[in-house]
Amino acid sequence: MQLRTGRSGAVADDAAQIRTLIQKWAEAVHRGDLDGVLADHTEDIVMYDVPPPHEGLHGLAAYRATWPPFFEWQAQGACFDIDSLDVTAGTDVAYAHALLRCGTPEELAERPTLRLRLTLGLRKERGRWRVAHEHHSFPHD
Repeated sequence: MQLRTGRSGAVADDAAQIRTLIQKWAEAVHRGDLDGVLADHTEDIVMYDVPPPHEGLHGLAAYRATWPPFFEWQAQGACFDIDSLDVTAGTDVAYAHALLRCGTPEELAERPTLRLRLTLGLRKERGRWRVAHEHHSFPHD
């Protein structure tokens, strides 16, 4: 995984904190740990996801509701593993983009290079990084 940072040591520390936050989030998704998935998200999160609604979801309650069906699908043996991760951090806002292996063994055998694209927008609230925007997509072939 790559970690890209901008300027000073403080910003590098922020980028490292964000990288850890994202890795913990992905591990929580993989475990089906809803509390862990929600832990570092803002109350006003906006998420654009692969399944509908395509106009996105607004708020932590709507975000929370999307995960149980995903966990059910994932329980069929699907993986959710970060392949690459880039983080750019400022003093109070940051963004990250990643590629993830996300699919069942059959899906990945059929399309071994398929990756889920993830983009996150983060903001620092009371000294703590939180995800305020999340966007998941697959390439449309």
